[in-house]
This record gives sequence, C-alpha cells and structure tokens, in this order.
Amino acid sequence: MTSPTLAAEAPRARTNLGIILSLSFCHMLNDTMQSLLPALYPILKDEFALDFAQIGLLTLAFQCTASLLQPAVGLYTDRNPMPYSMAAGMGATLTGLLLLATADTYPLLVLAAMLVGCGSAVFHPEASRVARAAAGGRYGFAQSVFQVGGNTGSAIGPLLAAFVVVPAGAGMAQGRVIWFSGAALLASLVLARVGAWYARVRRAPGKVAAAGPPPLSRGKVLLGISVLIVLLFSKNFYSAALTSYFTFYLIGKFGVSVQTAQLFLFAYLAGLAAGILAGGWVGDRIGRIPVIWVSILGVLPFTLVLPYANLFWTGVLAVLIGLVMSSAFSAIIVYAQDLMPGRIGFVSGLFFGLSFGLGGLGAAALGWLADATSIEAVYRIVSFLPMLGLATALLPRTGGAAR
Repeated sequence: MTSPTLAAEAPRARTNLGIILSLSFCHMLNDTMQSLLPALYPILKDEFALDFAQIGLLTLAFQCTASLLQPAVGLYTDRNPMPYSMAAGMGATLTGLLLLATADTYPLLVLAAMLVGCGSAVFHPEASRVARAAAGGRYGFAQSVFQVGGNTGSAIGPLLAAFVVVPAGAGMAQGRVIWFSGAALLASLVLARVGAWYARVRRAPGKVAAAGPPPLSRGKVLLGISVLIVLLFSKNFYSAALTSYFTFYLIGKFGVSVQTAQLFLFAYLAGLAAGILAGGWVGDRIGRIPVIWVSILGVLPFTLVLPYANLFWTGVLAVLIGLVMSSAFSAIIVYAQDLMPGRIGFVSGLFFGLSFGLGGLGAAALGWLADATSIEAVYRIVSFLPMLGLATALLPRTGGAAR
C-alpha cells in the first residue's frame, strides 16, 4: 500500500496552479512581514544606538531560529504531514510583528526577530511539500512560483517601509509595523483552505507513488549535499552583504537618503524575484546543474566590478547580481529533493534552514567586519565568493540534473 507521504508526493495528472499560486501569495505575505525587519535597520540603529555588530546579531537571531527549527519540522512532517500547520505558524509571525512594533529594549527586538523566525520554520517545509504535491511533475516550475512569492514579498517590504514606515519619523516609525499584522491573519485564512486541499489529496484513494530518479549511493548523496551546502554558503554570504548592509553602503559611499537607499534595495530584491522564477522554469527544460553553473559562477564579473562602480552602475549591477544569483535556489532545492526522494519535508527544511542560517551568520560576520574595517571593504572582500561556484563540477548526475 502506498504510504500517505508518498501518495502526497505523487504527481497529479495536471498542475494545480491555483494551489501553487495560493502558496506563492502566502509566501509573499510571509516574507513581506519578515523583510520589514532589515528595512527598519537604519531607524532601529538610530533609536536604540545600535552598532553594526548588534544589527548583525539581530539578523542572526531571526535567521538561526528559522534555520535550526526548519529541518526538524520537515523531518517530523515527512512522517506525520500536518496540512494545517502552515496556518498555525502564522500565529508566531503575528506575535513577533506585534512585539517588534512595541519593543522598547534591544532584548525585546531580538525576541521579536526570533518569533518571526519561528513562523518561517513552520511555514516553509510544509508549504514546499504541498507545492510539490500540486506540481504535476513540473517540480522546478512549482518551486520557482512558490519561491518568487517569497522574493516578491522581500522586495515589497523595503518599499512599504520607505513610503509607509519611515515617513512617520523617529519615535513613530517603529509603531507603524503593527499595520502589517493583518497580512498574517489573511495568510492564515488562505493557508487553512490550502491545508484542506492537501488533506483531501492525502486521503484520496488510488494514488501511486511518483517514480523518482534511480537511487544513488550514500557516498554520492553525501557528496551532492555537501557541494550544495558550499554553493549556498557562497550565495547567501554574498546576499547577506546586500540584503542587510546595502542601504548603509549606499548612504555611506554616495550620501543618499534612507528612502533612496531603500528604493535601491527594492530594485535588487525585485531582481531576486525575477531570477528565481526564471531559474525554475529553465531548470525544468535544460536541467538543474546548468542553471547552478550559470547562477553561481556567472555572477562573478558583476560582483568584482560593483565595489568600484558609481551610483547608477551600482544600482544596475545590484539588479543583475540579484537576477543571476537567485536563479540557483529553485534548482538547488529540486536537485536536493531528487537526491533524497521521499524526504521532501526534511530536504526542504534543511535547505531553507541553511539558507536562513548562512544568511544570518553572514550578516553577523560581515557586521563585525564592517565595524573593524568599513562597509566598502566588506563589499570588496565578498566579491570573490562566487568563485566557489567551481564546486558545481563535483555534483553527481541525477535523472533531472542535466539533459
């Protein structure tokens, strides 16, 4: 008899675009709320007299909470799928937002960041599993549409901060975060309906497990996972420099206003969203490994030039870097799922968690480096990280990796 977990992973006759778009929409709301935290960094830095190391630790608190919990959540739900856990996880995000809006001490800011991280830890592994269940075999497409919702939310967050939160001025901007708590309630309602669909899929009779790629040896699986972790390290440490410190870099080097800097950050994050959608679509057609090659190593010329560019070309290069580098993530996730068929929740939780965790470690490490040197020195140092993309040559071939 086919297990409920395998049944839920089996491809359907057709792609259920409605479910995938619902998940993407909720991912957008989730990451819009999460991206308010880094968008508020310049305000919080002034109000709480924070240094760059404390900014980095604030990011680390959010990222590591999500990072540590996501693989555990995914491993548990591989054995015990919980269709309604996605809606419940939004409760932690809502609580974190309310605390962020009212916190008056640095420890409370850290606690708020951790609660928002808990919401991510519950949402991502199960949502990724449901997206695969609705994919109809188009796993790269489903994963990229799901991901682009999150990246769109990450891009919208700074834009909303620039026009809704920051104009309130010192002492009032932080409180306006509470306006976004309604997004958590809306996401909970939508995810409850998605959870009901997923519960019906698991109960439906006659499901046949998907035929995955031929199993690889344990050694090749470990090699593949190790290489993917190296690639994520390269991608996310560099991304941390832009996501957490790009506004400070622009303000310090070019003397732009906070609002202008956040508009540049929005443009970079919009490039991320477009790149991740393209990466999944192309990966279904030409394979995962070619996409990973181009995405990680292909961005190197842009990162090397960026620290020496003027304001206009800094904006252009940031968008190109976001567009190219982000296209790898969907390919990495689906490739890892192919390496470990039947462990969709664990793999998704592991790599989403690693993505959060490495980004958090990168933010903290780069914050200390910026305090010791300068923001401009940080951008010169991290520009060489995409050279680690050469490790892609070590990835073993799976059924969907390359054609």
